Formats: sequence, structure tokens, C-alpha cells
Amino acid sequence: MRIAQIAPLFETVPPARYGGTERVVSWLTETLVELGHDVTLFASGDSHTSARLVPVIPRARRFEPNFEANTAPYVRMIELVARQAQDFDVLHFHIDFHPFPVFSRLGVPFVTTLHGRMDRDFVRETYGLFPEAPLVSISDNQRRPVADFNWAGTVHHGMPPDLLRPVAGTSDYLAFLGRVSPEKGIEAAIRIAAAAGMTLKIAAKIGAEDQEYYDQVMVPLLAAGHIEFIGEIDDRQKPAFLGGAAALLFPIQWPEPFGLVMIEAMACGCPVIATPFGSVPEVIEDGLTGFVVEDEAQALAAIGRLDALDRDRIRTRFEQRWSASRMAGDYVRIYERLIGPGQPRLRERVSA
Repeated sequence: MRIAQIAPLFETVPPARYGGTERVVSWLTETLVELGHDVTLFASGDSHTSARLVPVIPRARRFEPNFEANTAPYVRMIELVARQAQDFDVLHFHIDFHPFPVFSRLGVPFVTTLHGRMDRDFVRETYGLFPEAPLVSISDNQRRPVADFNWAGTVHHGMPPDLLRPVAGTSDYLAFLGRVSPEKGIEAAIRIAAAAGMTLKIAAKIGAEDQEYYDQVMVPLLAAGHIEFIGEIDDRQKPAFLGGAAALLFPIQWPEPFGLVMIEAMACGCPVIATPFGSVPEVIEDGLTGFVVEDEAQALAAIGRLDALDRDRIRTRFEQRWSASRMAGDYVRIYERLIGPGQPRLRERVSA
């Protein structure tokens, strides 16, 4: 199958450090190549892939101010994809609603995975203009605000099984991994660790959008004696960081569409203590891979029950549920449905 993957342009594929969507696009792309598919990746020119790379812009735009308000690179991306559309059996977009005005009119099999929250004011009025555009959710919870949209399926994320593995070591601290942001529950994590009398190690990105929150709220909190702020880490650092933790604290306060950090922790055999928002009940199996708690008091009690969890079983469960090959297989089945049985290849249809 000839497949185009169209990635966001904020981070490289894969990202050097923080970057969930681009990381998933990379895992999916590489696994599809391993499965024998002919894959082309449209992304920034500093991306790395075993697929054919079409560099839309020379480098990822993460550190450029106001890039999110500048749609010019996405206009260029959509035009480049449209010019090559006849070369693919299916186009897989990861750039929200941007492709809809063009590709809803081309008659080309395409699908868009939505990686963000769907309860924003603009979602229905924008996506609703394209009711036939096929969409993929990354959790069942993500699609609840717009359950009537044209959902082709839910595909939970998966990652390469050997990317992160458990490491031997002590489990005498709690971990927080992700982004410094109010909705991520970092303040709650600090309070929970303090109540447990344990060190909290924080490996988190400080984005420009969260700089004021970090300066005004987090800096005073990080002065507490039980906090160790590490900053952003990469995949090479995650096994020691997560594998050495007693648990990952994930006390989110928003409808998290997926939450990659949960399966990254499981890959390292690290249990997750999380609040039941967004995808959490779909990802965490309470009493097996972690604990789903309603509040900080329950989180504190869960820390006292961590010995009841088997870290080897957590890793095994990760292998059973959260592999990149499972994710790729789920997407291939969606691609096949979109193309349809007995349909000629797109190149042949266009030529005809």
C-alpha cells in the first residue's frame, strides 16, 4: 500500500524531546515501513525517517515566535500533498482541519487523526462544514463532545516495544513527566508527594505559552525541599527516570485526549497514579498497571498500595496492548476500508 503521512511542522519527526503528535507519527511511519508498505512522510526537513521524506520547510518551527498564527507553511504543505496525491492509495493527515477544504473535493481516500481536544468552541462550526471527512480519535473519550462526526474509528497510540525498557534500581521517588501546565496537574503532584514524604522528580517542558505560569506559580513551589526539577528529557533518559520511580503521578485536570506518558511509564514497568479524566480509564487498568483515583487523598492512599502491583506484569501488559505494530495494524484496517474492496489503485483511477 502506498501511504502518505502528513505531520505537523512544530517539531521534527521524531521530536528531539517533547512532542507527542510528531512522536506518534514517527512510530507509525517506521512501523508501516517495517510492515512492507511504501510510505512517504511530509514533515520538516530536519526530520529523520526510513520512509521517503518530503521536506515542506527546512526545519521545524518550534522556537519561532507566532508560528502558530502563521498558516503559510500549511498552505504549502497542502499544495505539495495535492500535487502528489495520485501517487498514493491513502493520505493520512495529522494537521487538524487544514486539509478538509481541498481534499474533501478531490475524491482521494484520506483520513485525519485528531490529536487534540474536541470541546473547543470552534470545533463544531469548523469541522461541521465537512461532515463526510473521515476522522480517527485517539481515545473514545476524545470524541464524546462531537460523537456525531464521521468517525472512522478509535486508534489508541502504540510505541516500539524496545524503545523504553525497565531498568534495575531503587523506587524511592515519585515522577512527573510532561509539560509545565495547570491542566497537567503539576501542583497536585507536588502536594501529593509532600503528603507522602517523598521526593518528586519533575521532567517537564516549559513552553512559551506556559512561561508566565511557571514564573509566577511554579518557581515558588519548586523551592520546596522535596522537589527536583530536571527539565525536558529525551528517550535515552526516560528508562532510568521512569524505571527508578515508585510511580508516575498523572493527576490531570482536563480531558486528556490520550497521554503518551502513561504508556511510556508502563514500558518501563512503572505504575501510574492518575485522575479519571479524558482517556485515563481507557489506558490505565486499575489495580494492574496503576491506580485511577478521584482526588489527592486517594492518590496518597494509592502510594501506600504500590507494593501490590507487579512491575513485570505492568511491562507485560504494555507489550500486549500498547505496541506500535498493534497501532499500525489498526490504521491499516481503516485504510483498507477507505480504499474499499476491489478498488483500483488511486494512480490507475486518476490516469483513467
